[in-house]
Amino acid sequence: MIRPSKPYKMKNKVKVSDIMTRDIHTLSLDDNLYDARTKFDKYKVRHLPVVEGNKLLGILSLTDILRMSFGDKFGSSQYEADEAIFEMLTIDQVMKHNPKTVTSENTIADAAEILAHEEFHALPVVDGEILVGIVTTTDVIRFLLEN
Repeated sequence: MIRPSKPYKMKNKVKVSDIMTRDIHTLSLDDNLYDARTKFDKYKVRHLPVVEGNKLLGILSLTDILRMSFGDKFGSSQYEADEAIFEMLTIDQVMKHNPKTVTSENTIADAAEILAHEEFHALPVVDGEILVGIVTTTDVIRFLLEN
């Protein structure tokens, strides 16, 4: 692993609210995996929070969907195999329940610490029980590059 010669000290006061995405595309438990795949493709996102109203229930990642896909394993019948799986499973069965979250008042350093030590790349931003945004590893990297 390559480590910087000097540890980078992030500005401790900058909040997640300064870099989070506020216009969030979401799923509900009434959606299906076809809806999820369509949203991933249409909006070019890799994570979709699952909500009931504005309350966060879980998160689904593009990786979760790709893990279930047969890809090129079956050639032209790939989509038929994927459709069978998508019909058997629900959003609730595939999503990550109770994901780690941050608040809009947490610092970017707080979010970066969680992202660096966990096996996911997005954190829903929740104030109280309300989903207000999402912050990703890409958001944190962009912040570091600009500052």
